[in-house]
Amino acid sequence: MFTKDFAVDHPRIMIVDDNVEFLEELEEILSQSGYDTQTLPDSTKALELANETNPDLILLDLKMSPKSGFQLADQLRHSEKMKDVPIVAMTGFFTEQEHVLMMKLCGIRNFILKPFMPLNLIAKIEFALGRRPSNEFDEDTT
Repeated sequence: MFTKDFAVDHPRIMIVDDNVEFLEELEEILSQSGYDTQTLPDSTKALELANETNPDLILLDLKMSPKSGFQLADQLRHSEKMKDVPIVAMTGFFTEQEHVLMMKLCGIRNFILKPFMPLNLIAKIEFALGRRPSNEFDEDTT
């Protein structure tokens, strides 16, 4: 469950990544930035937990196993309850043009390349939540 009971102006962010240290760091950064966070190191349980907790946005690592971020994103897009929840993919591996197409096909509309600066991630989150303008698939290289 989410750790805090925030008002509407404090979005609930689910973070799915199999790197536990990265999850802890990201949770701290986002919590200090005013987001209610929930971390999950197991991609196989993410769909069920998302349906239970209703996140406003999902940060999703693409390279995980046994279920990849692409597979999870596709499942989320086919879930009646989760189909409109924005997903921001996080990746250090998938940067070529064909992977951008795969992300779009799975319902991912924005991504950020690892490693990234925390302020750049906040900007991606705010854009995905409709709180600031940006270009779709505006690749972050910092």
